[in-house]
Amino acid sequence: MTGPDRTFNTAAEETHFGFSRVPLRDKQARVDEVFHKVASRYDLMNDLMSAGLHRVWKDIFAARVKPSRQTRFRHLDVAGGTGDIAFRIAKAGSRRTEITVLDINADMLEVGRQRAAKRRFEAKLDFVEANAEVLPFADNSFDAYTIAFGIRNVPRIDQALAEARRVLKRGGQFLCLEFSNVEMPVLDRLYEVYSFRAIPLLGRLVTGDADSYRYLVESIAGFPDAESFRAKIAAAGLERAAFTRLTGGIVAIHSGWKL
Repeated sequence: MTGPDRTFNTAAEETHFGFSRVPLRDKQARVDEVFHKVASRYDLMNDLMSAGLHRVWKDIFAARVKPSRQTRFRHLDVAGGTGDIAFRIAKAGSRRTEITVLDINADMLEVGRQRAAKRRFEAKLDFVEANAEVLPFADNSFDAYTIAFGIRNVPRIDQALAEARRVLKRGGQFLCLEFSNVEMPVLDRLYEVYSFRAIPLLGRLVTGDADSYRYLVESIAGFPDAESFRAKIAAAGLERAAFTRLTGGIVAIHSGWKL
């Protein structure tokens, strides 16, 4: 069986959309519109914005999954439309590795499908259009769950974390790679100036769209600090919740287990 149907009373609720407040029921559509606009240049912009560092972060992140090569291993990569994390895990896996790439945005998934078609993996990859808050999978389905640079765009983060725990098997691992709070003096100020001035400009020059990248920068600034997000993971019932900061705290890898 899949997870139970869920309905939400969102009429009076509000949430953040960058630095703006919007009705909760409207956020997902606004986020979708951002990613419809940036899908075709998403990976190029990641290279430009991070000077290629996002590849190193993703390598470190994906290496934590360690899919078994001897037994069946089912992996779920959420908000992973373009396939960046899934392809790394597929490369480490075997014919017994099954990877589901889930994203709410059809354009991002199409980019991932096209990229997957150009690669040859032993692992099986499926691309599924669905919502991280209501996963279309049975309880206890996956050995590992990853989400990279996607959780901050989910309207109901607590609900997404609860769903992550629900679909994980006992002993399953939750991993999240997300931008975080820079703690190094000087770097924090330089990073802030670069983010709010340079990144929207890059977006305009490369994609003709500064507003989408301004939202992405604002969404990073509004995301909980590493310790606060660790507490959210623990509150969702994922045990041994922890985090590791990378590059002075620009990003953090968060983890938890369903025990």
